[in-house]
Amino acid sequence: MKVATRDAYGKTLVELGREMPDLVVLDADLAKSTKTIEFAKTYPERFFDMGIAEQNMMGTAAGLATVGKIPFASSFAMFATGRAFEQVRNSIAYPRLNVKVAATHAGISVGEDGVSHQTVEDIALMRVLPNLTVVVPADGVEAAGAVRWAAAYQGPVYLRLGRLAVPVINGPEYRFEWGRAVTLRSGEDVTIIAVGLMVAAALEAGELLAAEGIRAAVLNMHTVKPLDTAAVAAAVKNTGCIVTAEEHSVIGGLGGAVAEVLAEHCPAPLERVGLRDTFGESGKPEALLAKYGLTAAAVAAAAKKAIRRKNRN
Repeated sequence: MKVATRDAYGKTLVELGREMPDLVVLDADLAKSTKTIEFAKTYPERFFDMGIAEQNMMGTAAGLATVGKIPFASSFAMFATGRAFEQVRNSIAYPRLNVKVAATHAGISVGEDGVSHQTVEDIALMRVLPNLTVVVPADGVEAAGAVRWAAAYQGPVYLRLGRLAVPVINGPEYRFEWGRAVTLRSGEDVTIIAVGLMVAAALEAGELLAAEGIRAAVLNMHTVKPLDTAAVAAAVKNTGCIVTAEEHSVIGGLGGAVAEVLAEHCPAPLERVGLRDTFGESGKPEALLAKYGLTAAAVAAAAKKAIRRKNRN
């Protein structure tokens, strides 16, 4: 079964609308794509189409938060973080207002829309902002849980969501815990830490490695900020080497965050799977993921490289 995290987002907003009368939704003329359209139909008096004006949308969301509303501001990740960076920084993060920036269509899996709509730098942009937490759900179940958590959390949140339908890896009993990595697979040879659609690829990589007698642990690091540093340190103690996997640039994203922890607290070999200082291009999502090395095979290869480096030490 596959579900896009943006679909889970839209469905959960409607459910929350019934439970939280102060919840409001803003969108930048993309309601059908971000899946906020169902909230708009169900609660038209609490939905605001701001037009193609992301900067204004963020400022309006900030204003709504100052009077007790719980605003979810939605657009494509490229525009929510790129075009509106100043407003997210100065109007939301700096005053620590209770705004949820829910950005869909992140990464290269946007596909044929091409470079102008593919953001591979949004985690880096949002992670650097003080007061702002960054969450990247792995599947529809986790996305629903993360949206519910964000609605209850007091403070600014960046939710990174995708266009592409991805495998459901969590069961209905799953409960999202902010700031705590989830161990999906145990192993003693290498730890793979992944976010977003790369979590499913990491699990598949674990199976490929197991066929070769390599025992890989897999962690879903859904909260990139604040990062679960204790989980990273425990992984180093357990396996001695790390692989990170993300649909994002290796510069400043999950790989950068984990590298900071290793450098400051627990040095160990690290291999990063992600885009290597490059933009994407237009194409079918699956073809793009393969071209840029965002596959289970690439993760498995990185794991074997990390193990070789560990064994040389």
